[in-house]
Amino acid sequence: MLDLKEGQLTLANVTDILQHQIQIEIGKEALEKVADSFAFLEKFSEGKVIYGINTGLGPMAQYRVDEQHLKDLQLNLIRSHCVGMGQILTPLQAKACMLARLNSFLLAKSAVHPSLVLLLKDLINNDATPILFEHGGVGASGDLVQLAHLALFLIGEGEGVYQGQKQPTSEIFQKLRLQPLKIHIREGLGIMNGTSCMTGIGLLNILNAKRLLSWSIAAAVMINELVESFDDHFSAPLNNAKAHKGQKEIASIMSQLLADSQLVKKRENHLYIDREETIFVEKVQEYYSIRCVPQILGPILDTISYTENVLVDELNSANDNPVIDAETRNVYHGGNFHGDYVALEMDKLKIAITKLVMLSERQINYLLNNKLNEKFPPFLNLGVLGLNLGLQGMQFSATSTTAECQTLSFPMYLHSIPNNADNQDIVSMGTNAALITSKVIENGFQVLAIQMIMLTQAFEFFGNDAKLSEFSKNTLLEFRQQFSPSKIDRTFYQDIEKMKNWLLATHKVM
Repeated sequence: MLDLKEGQLTLANVTDILQHQIQIEIGKEALEKVADSFAFLEKFSEGKVIYGINTGLGPMAQYRVDEQHLKDLQLNLIRSHCVGMGQILTPLQAKACMLARLNSFLLAKSAVHPSLVLLLKDLINNDATPILFEHGGVGASGDLVQLAHLALFLIGEGEGVYQGQKQPTSEIFQKLRLQPLKIHIREGLGIMNGTSCMTGIGLLNILNAKRLLSWSIAAAVMINELVESFDDHFSAPLNNAKAHKGQKEIASIMSQLLADSQLVKKRENHLYIDREETIFVEKVQEYYSIRCVPQILGPILDTISYTENVLVDELNSANDNPVIDAETRNVYHGGNFHGDYVALEMDKLKIAITKLVMLSERQINYLLNNKLNEKFPPFLNLGVLGLNLGLQGMQFSATSTTAECQTLSFPMYLHSIPNNADNQDIVSMGTNAALITSKVIENGFQVLAIQMIMLTQAFEFFGNDAKLSEFSKNTLLEFRQQFSPSKIDRTFYQDIEKMKNWLLATHKVM
């Protein structure tokens, strides 16, 4: 059981809740703060004009709403903005959105009724999630459309997912013996004005990006052993000559994992001795996709780390409007719902992951092109050359998927389109950015899955397992459980899917 406290959620907590199904609890102190904030607004709002409580929304804020219709205003806001389109978010993405919204409410700056946070807690603990759509939000007044669908779910309307089945919300609530949310003052606007959808998806992106990076490091370690590379390109003296933290960390990990390898070579034993040849058979330096791994993956690691810090800050922020401050006894109107922090970080992350995918694609090409590696048969063909085609078909998939990542990496952050009668005249597109980044990361696992199959096939031909590092030896055993090296031509699409799913579910290196 994890007790949620004001502004203290970490990425590790998010992992426990979303991926390990750890139950959450809301402590008495946190609940009291939410109740105090609600009570303050209830009293403070009497006789005052406060946006979204007794005014219209957006450009219609200039119109006062009669007191008798204040609850109808909140319900109208929710229902009118349930206009999502496109693919349905996964239940895990929807759950991440709910967790981010709940955590923001616990800062007690939204003045929602305590029953809302308790309902969110119960739904999260029971893995009951709303149907949310990928298209609709522009990330300016927060994730208005996606969060409207969340609000619809919370008031007992629309549809959700429970026990793996899409079903009417009313049936889910009945099965869980939960009562739908009742509107008190501003629960509609309180749920909808926030960055919780883009933040929740963004946090999942970080978790998957970390796993993808760890597999990229694993692949780099194994390919260094395959080609019997020199060890100085991941050595401490070389990489410490640069000040970048990520580069040094990647090099250090590689160095540790390869420390017991009998295949990587010391330059002083081969080239720093008297040699009479004028043409050297062994390579003096490896290709960049092997030799420059710390310099390529280092900035990717740094980007993921920085993005994590920003997203966790957003997770622990009050990100709606207006902000209700019971301590200063005031209500502040502004733009904390604007998603630029998340949008920019998601764009940076997808660019970094695309570069990781490009590295993987180049390493695949190296393994398949016998004129480059001068070590393996063409296309890692273990059968009869000419009659059999080896693994060349997989390269088409890897290349086309990499190309899609490159196209998807144009920044959404720069795609501001004014809307809402120009009230929202500059927007973040944060949810779009987060969802496109999810697609790039998913593509990355597809390309890495192909690369791991290539490595398994290459080691089958190499046949020198005894000299491998313990890391590569153990990892290769795991790969062989996912893919059986093949001499004959057969269909491989199921092998790729199996390897991809295993990579997604397995953590390695970091």
